[in-house]
Amino acid sequence: MTDRNKTGLTRRALLGAFAATTIVAAPTFSKAAGFLRGAGDIRSIRMYSGRTGESIDTVYWIEGDYIKDVAKELNYFMRDWRTDGTLSMDLRTIDIMAASHNLMDIHEPYMLLSGYRSPQTNAMLRSRSRGVAKNSLHIRGMAADLRLKSRSVGQMFKAARACNAGGVGRYSGSNFVHMDCGTVRSWGR
Repeated sequence: MTDRNKTGLTRRALLGAFAATTIVAAPTFSKAAGFLRGAGDIRSIRMYSGRTGESIDTVYWIEGDYIKDVAKELNYFMRDWRTDGTLSMDLRTIDIMAASHNLMDIHEPYMLLSGYRSPQTNAMLRSRSRGVAKNSLHIRGMAADLRLKSRSVGQMFKAARACNAGGVGRYSGSNFVHMDCGTVRSWGR
């Protein structure tokens, strides 16, 4: 069974066209803000947190504008659950997450492992693991660590890298992908 819009195109064909325009439209980070233009007039994100038991399924951008009240909800949802501290998340990271999700053609929400981290939380995690950066973009509200049940780390990594709009880290041993809106780069196995 296929969903067809008024033009007779299937959802899969539309997503394929979106994927092609995403890669062409976003070859550099300077174009990152526009790489979702082919996605239509709305952008949405779906996540849940195993740490807090909370979930969010929301439209955060309509016709060229971010929705301020939804941005506040995302800031709270992506808070440092250890300290309950919040910071304004850089919505470019949410754009990368949403674009990656669309490229994978799934409905499953992301599991958020880490969004904003307070400097104290980051220092504590850094003392326990070599994989935590001293000046992590999590501290600046520019990064998220995510997991999906229905997609492998490799599939998530490839989708995020296809956006060519920030940093993408593959953490296969811990089963998650890091996405951020910093400089375009990738790492991990």
